[in-house]
Amino acid sequence: MTDEEKFAVDLYGYLVIKDVLTEDDVDEMNAIIDKGNRDGMPSLWGEPFKQLIDHPKILPYLIELLGPYVRLDHDYALFMNKGDTRGGLHGGEDGGRPGGPEGDHWYRYRDGVMRNGLCVMTYNLTDAPEGAGGFACIPGSHKSNFPTLLPQEVKRFERPAHYVVQPALETGDVLFFTEAVIHGTMPWQAEHERRAILYKYSPGHSAWSGSYYDLNKYGELTEQQKRLLLPPSIGTRPRVVDDQEL
Repeated sequence: MTDEEKFAVDLYGYLVIKDVLTEDDVDEMNAIIDKGNRDGMPSLWGEPFKQLIDHPKILPYLIELLGPYVRLDHDYALFMNKGDTRGGLHGGEDGGRPGGPEGDHWYRYRDGVMRNGLCVMTYNLTDAPEGAGGFACIPGSHKSNFPTLLPQEVKRFERPAHYVVQPALETGDVLFFTEAVIHGTMPWQAEHERRAILYKYSPGHSAWSGSYYDLNKYGELTEQQKRLLLPPSIGTRPRVVDDQEL
């Protein structure tokens, strides 16, 4: 990560990583999705999507933001057509406090090191220009002391608020955000379909999902990918990469 990226993600709680996927990458993934839609096959797991587990442009961010024992917790896709909705604003650092509803939604900084609980890498397979809808958040709310005071009508996108932002995204961009930032999905307004693939990562000792990956279901995996798909553990969990490769 560059110094500017560290500054931005600490300030806002999210970061747009430009041009991660090539045009060929996007075309291949969209073709698989189109075929799955035609054939009634909802699963997106295939070679191009497996490569996203530890994409070489993304893995350094994961290690920087979640530590060397990071694991993939769960994944899913979001497809939206004009007028579709997907729920309001949620999340927030409140979940990381004692008694909070989501104990894995947290952000911490100490001695030059950032660490997060559950985080998301969103691969965008179509454009999401300003005003299109889709991902929205309240920048900086991962450090807010009053997340429960957010008005319900703002949470439900019934009233616009200047502090709610929908960042513009281009095809091939990856949006990182910590679940500690208040976020949600605005109604989709664009004429074209929204296509986004979400890979959600946790520190090696924790989990949000109640089920874990069965490595036997995904064909050939590299040793690094296998480490990323391991269940949570403490103590003997292997690092995602060796020290020499960091």
